[in-house]
Amino acid sequence: MSLLYGLPFEPGGIPHVLILGSFPSPLSLGAGEYYANPRNQFWDIMEIHLGISKVLPYAEKMACLKERNVCLWDVIFSCERRGAMDRDIRNVTPNNIPLFLHDHPGISLVIANGTTAGKYLKKFGQEYPCRVRVLTLPSTSPANARTSFSEKLDAWEVLLQT
Repeated sequence: MSLLYGLPFEPGGIPHVLILGSFPSPLSLGAGEYYANPRNQFWDIMEIHLGISKVLPYAEKMACLKERNVCLWDVIFSCERRGAMDRDIRNVTPNNIPLFLHDHPGISLVIANGTTAGKYLKKFGQEYPCRVRVLTLPSTSPANARTSFSEKLDAWEVLLQT
């Protein structure tokens, strides 16, 4: 198994919200785009809550997120993974999220997109400034079939409170 490297963070203007996935899917890595799998419900949720059309080209969707002061990144910088499933992630190196938060003092909310992202945030034992609220929300991944779209949508409504 070879070492995989994630995508760079996508800046969010003067970001107030940092959304963290665990590690990009093979589709996302291949496209060089966060949430590139058309079955991932991330962009569906952004369309409903933030008014960002999911059919826009990626660069335009990212510009819309930036206008709304939202940035994207992953908890994991590099890892080994056979296939696409989070459960197959091994030999993890984390991104330096505390340094990122230090460099972006406007961020007040960190959202872990799914339990795996939340688990790795806790596992790395990183401390966050007291201004930052950290939430783990239901994964938008197609692998999270046990949570309905309606339940995900309700949980992700927290985006409207920032």
